[in-house]
Amino acid sequence: MESTTMTDLVSQLTLGTLGASVAGLLVATFFYFRVKGLPEGTDTMNMIGRYIREGAMAFLMREYKVLTVYAIAVFAFLFFAFRGEGTGLLAGGCFLFGAFLSLLSGFIGMKAATYANVRTSQAAREGSKPNALLTALDGGAVMGLFVASTALLGLGGLYYNFASDPHLATVLHSFAVGASSIALFARIGGGIYTKAADVGADIAGKVVEGIPEDDPRNPGGIADNVGDNVGDVAGMGAELFESYVGSIIGTMVLGATFII
Repeated sequence: MESTTMTDLVSQLTLGTLGASVAGLLVATFFYFRVKGLPEGTDTMNMIGRYIREGAMAFLMREYKVLTVYAIAVFAFLFFAFRGEGTGLLAGGCFLFGAFLSLLSGFIGMKAATYANVRTSQAAREGSKPNALLTALDGGAVMGLFVASTALLGLGGLYYNFASDPHLATVLHSFAVGASSIALFARIGGGIYTKAADVGADIAGKVVEGIPEDDPRNPGGIADNVGDNVGDVAGMGAELFESYVGSIIGTMVLGATFII
């Protein structure tokens, strides 16, 4: 009787976690569209912001194509490696699920950042420091809420469905490995591009042509800002998702040792 009561309590708490994650996604969506609806500023500001957004999207699409091939290859490996235990499809599927949510976290965060940057500049240009700060915070809150909510939704959903399954550990570990793998490549790939664009813009602009840093006349300056988004926003979003998932699963493993 006591065991049944404890199981029901855990199920209710898990459902509450899922509800909180859905609420977080709704709030993140609200912030996203509130930022997107703010004034974009002058035509020149719009043009530069569009260049940065298009460049960041082009990089991410190219990077995600490579990561998709990698994820499919790992899925195939897990499928055949665990086929003898009958958990090949389960392990591979959870790996893909974790990888997808990690990619999605970085993508949504970068979209919000590329919309928020020019709107923050416009708010500051109008002389309203509080509005500029609020716009920047709203843009950052999108990724923060989205990362936490998707991590809770993914882990909570898996735990709710596989809590009584003997292969629960395989499910959670595969999910975490998927998130970690994508975070590794997204962070390193974006970081390499960021630094290459930064150094290239400095050499081509300031050293060779005598153009000031971050001058829109220097195409390398646009690439530099693109790199800031794909490395410090999209890559960071995937890394935060991986860290959050890993910390929760680590806590679950430590807690399970006391139960056993």
